[in-house]
Amino acid sequence: MNTYLNQLFNLEGKVAVITGAGGHLCSEMSRALAKAGCSVAVLDLRIEKAKAIEDEIRSLGYDKVMSLAIDVAKKEDHISVLKNILSKFGKIDILINGAGINGSTPFFEIDLKEWYAILDSQITGTFLGCQVFGEYMVKEGKGSIINISSASAGPPLSKAFTYSVAKAGIKNLTQNLGREWGTKGVRVNAIRPGFLPTEWNRKNFITPEREAAILGHTPMARFGEPVELVGAILWLASDASSFVTGAEIEVDGGYSCMTI
Repeated sequence: MNTYLNQLFNLEGKVAVITGAGGHLCSEMSRALAKAGCSVAVLDLRIEKAKAIEDEIRSLGYDKVMSLAIDVAKKEDHISVLKNILSKFGKIDILINGAGINGSTPFFEIDLKEWYAILDSQITGTFLGCQVFGEYMVKEGKGSIINISSASAGPPLSKAFTYSVAKAGIKNLTQNLGREWGTKGVRVNAIRPGFLPTEWNRKNFITPEREAAILGHTPMARFGEPVELVGAILWLASDASSFVTGAEIEVDGGYSCMTI
C-alpha cells in the first residue's frame, strides 16, 4: 500500500514555488512540500519572513530550498524570481499563489489606498503569478498552479469587502485558466479554505459573537489548522489529480454546505 501511495502522490524531484510563503498558511505548505521531496522556493514581500521559513526547512533536514523577496503586484519581480529559481533549480513544476492581505475597514470608510493595496496583493498578484509562471509552464507543456480562494469568494463574508471582491476574482481567474490551458498540460486549481484564523483575524474580525456565528455555521464546529490544508495541496500538486483543473476545492469543515 505504501508503495502504491508513494507512486500515486509522488512529488520527489519536483520544484515548487510559493508566494506569501512567510505567512500563516503558506509557510505550512512550504514545509509540507519540502517534506514531500520538492525543491522549494520560498517567496515573500518580507524577505526576513521568507528567510526564517527557509532556515526552518533546513533545520528539518531539507536543503533544497531558497528564499527570495517579491512584490507580487510587480511583474518585473515575478520575472526576476522566475529567472533566479530556474538558475538554481533548473525547472518549475508547481506554483502556489498565496500572497495577500485583508482589511476590516467599514465600507464607507475604505479609501482607494486600502482598496488597491488589498486588490494588488490578492488578485493582481495571482494574475501576475499565473501570467509569468504560467507562460513558462505552458511552453514546457506541464505544471500545476494552485491559487488560494476563500469562503469569502461567494457569498461574501461581512466586514471583508475588498478581500471578498479579490477572492471572487481569484476563483473566476482559476476557472478561466483551467479552461484556457486544458490541452496545454498545465492545470490551474484553487483551494477554498474555511476559517483558519491568524492572530490578526482574531484581533480584527473574530469577536465572541462572530466566533459563535462562524462555528454555528461550520458542521465540524471548530476552526481549522493550517496543516489541514496540506492534503489538498499535495493532491493538487501531484499527478494524482491529473484530471482536475478549474476546480475550487473546499477545505472548510463543511462551512460551504451548511444551511440550517
